[in-house]
Amino acid sequence: MSNSLDIIIIGGGAAGFFAGIVCAENNPLTRVTIIEGSAKVLGKVRISGGGRCNVTHHCFDPAELVTYYPRGGRELRGAFTRFQPQDIINWFEKRGVRLKTEADGRVFPVTDSSQTIVNCLIKAAENAKIDIKLKSEVVALKLQENQFKVRLKHGESLRGDRILLATGSSARGYQLAKSLSHEIITPLPSLFTFKIKDSRFQGLEGISVDSVGLKLSGKGKNKTAQQSGSLLITHWGISGFGVLKLSAFGAKILAENNYQMLLSINWLFPDNPQQVKEKLIEIQSQYRQSRQQISSFCPFPLPKRMWQRLLNFIAVDSQKKWSELSKNELIKLAKELTQGEYKILGKGVFKDEFVTCGGVKLKEVNFSTMESKVCQHLYFAGEVLDIDGVTGGFNFQSAWTTGWLAGLALSKS
Repeated sequence: MSNSLDIIIIGGGAAGFFAGIVCAENNPLTRVTIIEGSAKVLGKVRISGGGRCNVTHHCFDPAELVTYYPRGGRELRGAFTRFQPQDIINWFEKRGVRLKTEADGRVFPVTDSSQTIVNCLIKAAENAKIDIKLKSEVVALKLQENQFKVRLKHGESLRGDRILLATGSSARGYQLAKSLSHEIITPLPSLFTFKIKDSRFQGLEGISVDSVGLKLSGKGKNKTAQQSGSLLITHWGISGFGVLKLSAFGAKILAENNYQMLLSINWLFPDNPQQVKEKLIEIQSQYRQSRQQISSFCPFPLPKRMWQRLLNFIAVDSQKKWSELSKNELIKLAKELTQGEYKILGKGVFKDEFVTCGGVKLKEVNFSTMESKVCQHLYFAGEVLDIDGVTGGFNFQSAWTTGWLAGLALSKS
């Protein structure tokens, strides 16, 4: 078979664009066309990280890396041994883009501008002589006589030997995959904050706690999920890395419960209620001869205002001294600190990320090449697949990795 093939990539986001570059650079004989429905390519790249572009995460061990993916981690394990964060960092730096790693592991361009990443990718595409069609919405995709026919909304039709679907969370992308006999796992929101109205949070907006334990409880069997991480109190409820992780790993459970569930918060994670109770008894014994008021001294790494609010919630007199606390009050306090329950009233949004779980069923894709097991010469990359990661550059990394694998395979077809 001739190496001169027409490659059509549907979707000009991170995965599709990167795949096109990899394909064209590895085999200049391929004719690569990227079809994008909007007026600009790399839309999410432009706005991610508040316009700074969180390129990837500083995690170079594939075994650890996959733990940040609620869905797709098992399939990505082998993929990450071939192309992982260090590889995409090297790719950009070889093209003159300097990157930096922040304290939380997120990787950004030193310019703090997503335009730096966009410009690099566009330049690489131009050098590889990739044809980019903007404002070109695909309305139909058919396989006819070993070639794909792509029909655009404005009437134009294209023919390709190989197709890569990299349409992100677009409903049209799922429809195109389904039209070629693929099963679609129902898309659902992932990475969002929780709406909570609770007296314990009033007036505490902006307060954060570095490490809390979070557990969801809903109706029916196996309707629980738990995670840990930072928590930020907001004017609408709670946010923070721990909350976002829980929303991702609990995305399906939350949807099944209409985003209304009980949330248990352990403010002293990883300590359990018994350990906290024992610490409280020990502290009380130390202050038995003291006139220290319990409200004025918090023995745990919690903001003082939060400590006082929790004491008030369980009806502990703010004037009480440590020596005057009853055994029952100590038990109630330990429970509130580690198992306090809050009602989630709905989901909020997380402005820096727009992520869904769901998409093309992973069992129908060969993760060595990203080729469909159902339809020969059809490939997938990025969020169109049932893959999603937590916030921090992990979703971009799965886009770069699956795009690289698909691009490499397309170049060798």
